[in-house]
Amino acid sequence: MPGVADLLRLGAPPERAKAVCVFVHGRGQSPEEMAEAVLSRVSAADVAFALPRAGAQTWYAARAVDPLTPQTREELGTSRGDLARVLSELRAEAPGRPLVLAGFSQGACLSLELAFAGGTAPDALVAFTGCRVGAAGDERPAALPAGLPVYLSAGSDDPWIPVAAFAEAAAELGRAGAALRADVFPGRPHEVGGAEIAVLEATLADLAAGRRPGFGAAR
Repeated sequence: MPGVADLLRLGAPPERAKAVCVFVHGRGQSPEEMAEAVLSRVSAADVAFALPRAGAQTWYAARAVDPLTPQTREELGTSRGDLARVLSELRAEAPGRPLVLAGFSQGACLSLELAFAGGTAPDALVAFTGCRVGAAGDERPAALPAGLPVYLSAGSDDPWIPVAAFAEAAAELGRAGAALRADVFPGRPHEVGGAEIAVLEATLADLAAGRRPGFGAAR
């Protein structure tokens, strides 16, 4: 079943953290895999991490680039609603602390959809290998908060998120007024690389220090 099954908590306790990061895994993955592949390579002692776990290891059954069906809309709505509640609960646990929403692959796509839905928005969004869910002609939310700092990345040889879908998402983010940095890594397959992890680390450091994210890490 889609939606959040449970949370893996890592890092500083929310009440003592200087920043909070919610990291959303991809299809067929787990919070533990993301903790090992990504967060173990991030230096962020003052950050509280929360990694939601998808039921049956998926946030929705369709591919991100498939046209939206009633089933996909329902599954996406359930997962998006659960993720919004996670953000709200963490904001209550760490009042006044900045919150970064990050994800990889399907988790990045879900994070983008939550941001575009408006409402419970993060202070920054880091989407590793992400795009909008659905086809270009589908009716989709378009309430992204203006000025939201967003990092969006992709690999040119990624079999799950084509560069065209990445570029479409980047264009939508630009039209919505996001403060966007977008990177395409030539020849890169479906993975998270060191340059992307450096961007996440720099984003967390900026927010923990009370600065607006500049996404200034080297490419």
